[in-house]
Amino acid sequence: MPALKEILDEATREAELYDSLDRHWVRCYACGHECRIPPGQAGVCKVRFNRDGRLRAPWGYVAGIQCDPIEKKPFHHAYPGALAFSFGMLGCDLHCGYCQNWVTSQALRDPAAVSPPLRIEPGTIVSEALGQNARVVVSTYNEPLITSEWAVAVFREARAAGLATGFVSNGNATPRVLEYLRPHVDLYKVDLKSFDDRHYRQLGGRLAPILDGIRRIHEMGFWLEVVTLLVPGFNDSGGELARMAEFLAGVSFDIPWHVTAFHRDYKMTGPEDTPAETLLRAAEIGRQAGLRYVYAGNLPGRVGDRENTLCPGCRTPVIERYGYLILSYRLTPEGRCPSCGLAIPGRWPERFAGQISSRPFTLSPRAARLRIF
Repeated sequence: MPALKEILDEATREAELYDSLDRHWVRCYACGHECRIPPGQAGVCKVRFNRDGRLRAPWGYVAGIQCDPIEKKPFHHAYPGALAFSFGMLGCDLHCGYCQNWVTSQALRDPAAVSPPLRIEPGTIVSEALGQNARVVVSTYNEPLITSEWAVAVFREARAAGLATGFVSNGNATPRVLEYLRPHVDLYKVDLKSFDDRHYRQLGGRLAPILDGIRRIHEMGFWLEVVTLLVPGFNDSGGELARMAEFLAGVSFDIPWHVTAFHRDYKMTGPEDTPAETLLRAAEIGRQAGLRYVYAGNLPGRVGDRENTLCPGCRTPVIERYGYLILSYRLTPEGRCPSCGLAIPGRWPERFAGQISSRPFTLSPRAARLRIF
């Protein structure tokens, strides 16, 4: 049986996000590492590699496919209650010790990370999304920037079918990849993991490209939401949270900021799980920085009204939630507060059509008409 690397090396096409250099080297622009890669070698992500002076990029498979409530991504200001048909590939440009998707993201880096690739075509992904009554198709579960060419192929067909599209990403982008994505991606979620460059280097990255990516994503008109997973003793100090919140407020007071709870996973089993009090403290720091929409996530029922979307003008709850479940939806068809008329920024449907599912559910390979390589 061929090794996973051999399988993935064949599940590729020539990349678009690269330049040719002298001596058959290439420069990749899919992520902020901008790897300079000699012939026969791969970039930091392990899945983009130089074959005879041409960069190869992943193509034609998924390693995970699932229907998620859009609130799980999380997007709280885009099509509430909608189903997000989610797919992922293999590999990542970071190596976070607490990764909750490590079986896909750390493939080719960790021998225990095994999620078999399944052959699929872009049209099949879109037809399955339509068959599930999904509103959005999302590239997630691994770092989508490193598989941008494949995502764009899927998103072209998704958009032609009337679906919205989204990235769930670490935000380690380059100007070139964002220009490449902009015509095809509607929603963009960024994980802002820390505001300390030393912490980012522990995870395999740098802070500066993430901050630049957040600024550019907002300026370019993607709908942007930002998430920070609060890891006790790593990124939850008051000073660091204040710097994060002040940075986001400096980009826009209207960026939704989700502060979420860490739970022990993968290689990080030392810290205690994040308590609700830490999320509430972080949410208050965000509010004091001027952010209008701060959410305390993934501890349903334990964070008061911080799961809800509140009108910043009159504090009316325009969307109430419990976890991924929409309890009430009061926005007008124009996306305004029904009490004071203030416009709430986001990507809102003309009417709330209810919620298909408040829980994720996985499609079997047979249901999705997939086959293992």
